[in-house]
Amino acid sequence: MTHQPDPLLPGVLAIDAGNSKTDVALVAADGTVLGSARGGGFQPHLIGPEAAIAALVPLVTAAAAQAGHALGDRPLTSHVSACLANADLPVEERLLQAAIAEQPWGVTADVVNDTFGLLRAGTDGPRGVAVVCGAGINCVGLLPDGRTARFPALGELTGDWGGGAGLAASSMWHAVRAEDGRGAPTALAAAIAAHFGLPSSSAVAEAMHLGQLDRGRLHEIVRVLFATAQAGDGPALELIDRQADEITRLAIVALTRLGLLDEPTPVVLGGGVLASRQPLLIDNVTARLAAAAPRAEPRIVVAPPVLGAALLGLDHLAAAGLGGGPAAQERLRSAYSLQDQVAA
Repeated sequence: MTHQPDPLLPGVLAIDAGNSKTDVALVAADGTVLGSARGGGFQPHLIGPEAAIAALVPLVTAAAAQAGHALGDRPLTSHVSACLANADLPVEERLLQAAIAEQPWGVTADVVNDTFGLLRAGTDGPRGVAVVCGAGINCVGLLPDGRTARFPALGELTGDWGGGAGLAASSMWHAVRAEDGRGAPTALAAAIAAHFGLPSSSAVAEAMHLGQLDRGRLHEIVRVLFATAQAGDGPALELIDRQADEITRLAIVALTRLGLLDEPTPVVLGGGVLASRQPLLIDNVTARLAAAAPRAEPRIVVAPPVLGAALLGLDHLAAAGLGGGPAAQERLRSAYSLQDQVAA
């Protein structure tokens, strides 16, 4: 007996691929989450777009299996909505979209930078500004007519600073210089050493250089930084103040470019550093925004970023008359809200 391929599943394959983790969700046109999977970070700038997309195949396969479907030669679902980190330039988005089109995942596909997914997760429509401060930092703005404000977000080469990686590296910089006499004293030196169970922060640097400590553990230093700042350490407080300034500068520039500086506008804040809701950072950011853009409406998104990718996908279905309307979007948001309550 010949096996018949699974029929197309009306809905969205939502992908949120970040620097540190990737989430995939298969969502029906009515907003029901049918399957999901999580994997590691997404780095097409290191391995190439085709290889990066190919590495997502096991996650898509797992999400489809949860929904009782198998990947085959025909499209799995109606639309792929992919919000991808390191898709920082339009040419990178096009290359990644072409790589997705080679996969049997959806009839159509859209690829955008993952910050657009954060923006959609925190708003009811295509209007606002979002700043993500996770492993890295980025900002986008969007108007209903499709105009955008965005930044190259290529790191120091394009003037970026901050995010977990930047905060951790700067914390190490201050700590090591304090130990060897080049810099001002800071409690970060002893705190970082204690966190890793080593005699000094210099020893932490050496252990990472020699491969004795996984460099991926650098992000743990962010928690140490906030604890040290909370205790009143000057250099630690200065780093958090600098991060707040960077976040606010990005938001203000995006608001200004889109003519929204003097209008009530959502400013969505997300990513691991911001979603942790550290008062030293959040209160600083909101105070700066209140002074420079008093009509801005800051809001923090703690839901999984894949929610934004899925909502963008439902927007696409709704525009095509394939479902995905307000009821579907509310059902989807409710599903992720329940997940947040369970996680809390």
